[in-house]
Amino acid sequence: MGKLLRRVKLVSFVIILTQIVIIALFTLFYFNNFFNIQTYVTPVWIALGAVIIVFIDSIFVWITAIRVGNIRSKTDLKAAQIIGSDVQEAYNFAMIGLAVTDENDMVLWTNDLFRQRRVDIIDKKITDWQPALEVLKEDNKESSVAKIIINSRNFEVKYLADAGLWIFKDNSEYESIYKYSKEQAPVVGLVSIDNYEDVRRGEEDFNDAVTRLRNTIYTYAKDYGILLRKHREDTYLMLCNYISFCKMKDDKFSILDKAREVSKDSDTPLTLSIGIAHDFPDVVKLNDMASNALDIAMSRGGDQVVISAYGSDMEFIGGRTDATEKRNRVRTRVLADSLISLIKNASNVLIMGHVNMDMDALGSALGVSAICSHLDKTNRIVVDLKATEQKTRGALITKFTKDELEKLIITPNGAENEIKANTLLIVVDVHIPKMTMAPKLLGQCSKVVVIDHHRRAEEYIESPVFNHIDSTASSASEIITEFIKFCSLSPRIELNSTFATIMLSGIFLDTSYFKNKRTGVRTFEACTILKEFGADNSEADDLLKDGFEEYMEVTALVKTQKTPAYGVVYAMGDDDTYYDPVAVAKACNTCLQMKGVNAAFVFAKVNSKEVRMSCRSDGSINVQILAEKLGGGGHFGSAAAVFQSNDIKAVETKLLGVISTYLKEAQADAKSRKDID
Repeated sequence: MGKLLRRVKLVSFVIILTQIVIIALFTLFYFNNFFNIQTYVTPVWIALGAVIIVFIDSIFVWITAIRVGNIRSKTDLKAAQIIGSDVQEAYNFAMIGLAVTDENDMVLWTNDLFRQRRVDIIDKKITDWQPALEVLKEDNKESSVAKIIINSRNFEVKYLADAGLWIFKDNSEYESIYKYSKEQAPVVGLVSIDNYEDVRRGEEDFNDAVTRLRNTIYTYAKDYGILLRKHREDTYLMLCNYISFCKMKDDKFSILDKAREVSKDSDTPLTLSIGIAHDFPDVVKLNDMASNALDIAMSRGGDQVVISAYGSDMEFIGGRTDATEKRNRVRTRVLADSLISLIKNASNVLIMGHVNMDMDALGSALGVSAICSHLDKTNRIVVDLKATEQKTRGALITKFTKDELEKLIITPNGAENEIKANTLLIVVDVHIPKMTMAPKLLGQCSKVVVIDHHRRAEEYIESPVFNHIDSTASSASEIITEFIKFCSLSPRIELNSTFATIMLSGIFLDTSYFKNKRTGVRTFEACTILKEFGADNSEADDLLKDGFEEYMEVTALVKTQKTPAYGVVYAMGDDDTYYDPVAVAKACNTCLQMKGVNAAFVFAKVNSKEVRMSCRSDGSINVQILAEKLGGGGHFGSAAAVFQSNDIKAVETKLLGVISTYLKEAQADAKSRKDID
């Protein structure tokens, strides 16, 4: 129809122009009586000529109207075939708009809905009118739908290429209802006061810091339209709608900063851990999700918000302070006795660390084995020597005889044959299922215990019968050492000097010989306990010494370091070389020891399908935030990430992007922590 209209305009212009020229010439000749024209042309002939011109114009208009009408009727017939009979009634009832375009996307015809909405797009290119519709042309799939806004109304658009038909569905009412439902959707949260037991003196109502913090929480809830109810002495249940939640999120949950400010002068600072759940209609389910999110927040050291949206990855906000060391021997004794009770009731015990087992995983596993042996429980440590770090493998081979080793360890396949109805599986130094030495065992054992010192990640071993993640501990060996020392068993658990030496070596490894910021009073006490059991400092150090090849690997990695930002360096392995994960971590530590370096990132291929990255900081940059953006995690000053890729350049590009985008945020978190300290 667009071509026809253009042709009609052209022909009309030619006809009108011709008529004007003829009339002008005739007038000129007639009034000047050129060639004695007045003698031959009388007024009767002039009137007749005018009638002929009007007749010709009428015929032209009539023919044009017939042609346009025929094309419109054909287009209407095409739409009727698609939708069915009573097309016009269907249009009005369903608020459906139709537009037919030619091969150049020029609009030939639209139905009444467009006229009702005062939208005139006839003879316009539809993709110029609404560029968002271009995607439907590119997809060329009938299932594709585009959403657009026309005169403040919401439309969904589908395109039927064969018919050249665009279908516009006015769903403004639906969008309005959806928006209202979304805004009023329930959000459930749990707010817990960290370090509550440590600061309470007598009746908590008389503790100034706690009272001020409670008032701050209630004021914040009132400001943001939150229904707040006391759940436990140190925990509140919060209910609000999605609008209020969005306001809190936009504000980056300033309640965290306010809580720190309230207790900044206290000996033990009070912080908040918050778990929030949304995007699910069942409030009972939301409560479970919020409870799980709160557990993760507390396991990661507190002072943060963990947001759990149904069907989406968890989101972490805050976490600006290092986890505060909590020295509580009573709590340690209760936890140790609970573990011992589970071991006593088990038929046999399997102990498992993480894949690429390091000295801390082995040391903590040996400590658990000593507890089991003291209770006369059959126990074996699940070890795949091929998936064990070189130094750890060397410690097993050199420190134990062949007979001792056969009684002490078992392969993952052998462990599956040892599983019974009442077998207890104890997982140490790891809580992420896929990172355990033998993930299959988790599903085959009915009772699983988790003991770890890393900040809890979103992925987690489900439904353990005993769960102790203490992110304030420097190592898993430290936790197990405390269990051995402070449990209620009498006589006390005996730990042979070899076990104690390897556990001490594990503490050396995870604290970088006490230089790590997570090293605290508990760490030195644990070392003292291990010394009482005969741990040898020199031997523990020898177990961690580098061989020549490893030293060369570390040196080669350090030589590649680059500086993408002030105070930040990164180094990367060669694209054709596989590196020991320990060498990657040591290279990162070496980079951090250089003057002027605040944060270091080292990554390299460890096999044909995996790239590993170590992240270290001197405390002026929160590398945990950066590692989480890369898909990893860890602690404030020590983190890591694993990439299921063999493209070292792609990992470099991703790291540079994260540093460019989130470095200021990581620095701000570090500065906030220092201000609090």
